[in-house]
Amino acid sequence: MPKIALDRRALLVAILAAFVAFLDGSIITVALPAITDELGGGLPVQQWVVDAYLITLGALILLAGSLSDLLGRIAVLRIGLIGFGIASIACGLAPTAELLIAARAAQGVAGALLVPSSLALIMGTHRGPAQSRAIGLWTAWTSAAFIVGPLLGGVLTDLLSWRWVFFINVVPIALTMLLMAPMRNEPAAVRTPIDVWGAVLGAFGLGGVVFGLIEQANYGWQSPVVIVPIIVGVLSLIGFIVRQATAQHPMMPLSLFRNRNFAVGNLATVAIYAALSLSTLVLVLFLQQAAGLSATASGLVMLPITIMLIAFSSLFGTLAGRFGSRWFMTAGPLIAAAGLVSMLAIDVPFDFVPQALLGVVLLGLGLAVTVAPLTSAVLGAIEPARSGIASAVNNAISRISGLVAIALLGAVVGTVVDAAWLDRALQLCAALLSIGAVVSAIGIRRVAEPEEVEAAAR
Repeated sequence: MPKIALDRRALLVAILAAFVAFLDGSIITVALPAITDELGGGLPVQQWVVDAYLITLGALILLAGSLSDLLGRIAVLRIGLIGFGIASIACGLAPTAELLIAARAAQGVAGALLVPSSLALIMGTHRGPAQSRAIGLWTAWTSAAFIVGPLLGGVLTDLLSWRWVFFINVVPIALTMLLMAPMRNEPAAVRTPIDVWGAVLGAFGLGGVVFGLIEQANYGWQSPVVIVPIIVGVLSLIGFIVRQATAQHPMMPLSLFRNRNFAVGNLATVAIYAALSLSTLVLVLFLQQAAGLSATASGLVMLPITIMLIAFSSLFGTLAGRFGSRWFMTAGPLIAAAGLVSMLAIDVPFDFVPQALLGVVLLGLGLAVTVAPLTSAVLGAIEPARSGIASAVNNAISRISGLVAIALLGAVVGTVVDAAWLDRALQLCAALLSIGAVVSAIGIRRVAEPEEVEAAAR
């Protein structure tokens, strides 16, 4: 293999490793109708196939961030890639919906190891303007993975089978492992104990709440099958926060949130990523199940978003490093919200140019303006020594936001996929993006003050 500079190799590894994890958060969406046609289960199974992955990813990503800082980013990435490959093959071979959901949960466990370690690798190998540009590239490609997923999944589902949306993961995993071969692992000098109780409480908290939210469509809000998991989940989440406030070595140090940009950036993340996850899912489901498009055609509708992200995310990441993230994080969500409002024109029969083209272009541009500056604002506020856990917190919040939004889909928007259902979902997502813009405008500072970083480190 030809020689590649360390920082460039690290960037390629980071992008490819995270690309796989982000891709599997969305590639599945266009395959959901084909999966339930073969395995049965309807909308609840579709929600679980998506959320089983997000539950374990969101619940364990904080633990993975701690492992990244403790054991070294390269070691954790290798473990995550191998585990993800095995789980992907298990998903592709699953003969029943239950086994597919279990394999998706295993994918999430491995995926949790990839995201924080990949971004921490960039933070550890890049400095100054180069770091902002690298974050922009990482954000562009990982966000593009999330959006290009429906197109790739549609092609694979239509030409081969829905099972190939999982088998395809072997290709980027093998390439990443090859690039990583000469890279040295650098574990932390001080080995901090892992917060196992924090991980357990977080997993039970997310799992219980999401289980109840999804299954209420089957059993109703009065059923113990719904009420008991939600109560256990809420109590576990409360216990998780108490644990993080009192543990000697917490999995999610609450001191991180003393930094204004970190705290505000994560609050904006909740609204922005809930809207992104929910809007992409409902658009793909409507286009297939109501408008009658093929999996490939519904994925092609989302293609302009991918193009905008790849073309402009690095540029806006660089600009945010120079001018600060505040106004990019304000303008971007508003542009994206305008795109979703424009897509209220979508109806049956579906006509892409008059109904959706302007909307998907505005959505893509808005996301390109937003995502890299948001990542820079959150991680640039934290010292490099804790970049792994800071990245894990932000990514956990973004995944959990999408997870809860999707789990609430049936309860808040409804279960009958028609034009009115789509309109309600798009209006909700536009409102969430607007909230993210307001939070950013009010709360984000141009740069994190040095004393804030020092205070967060204590």
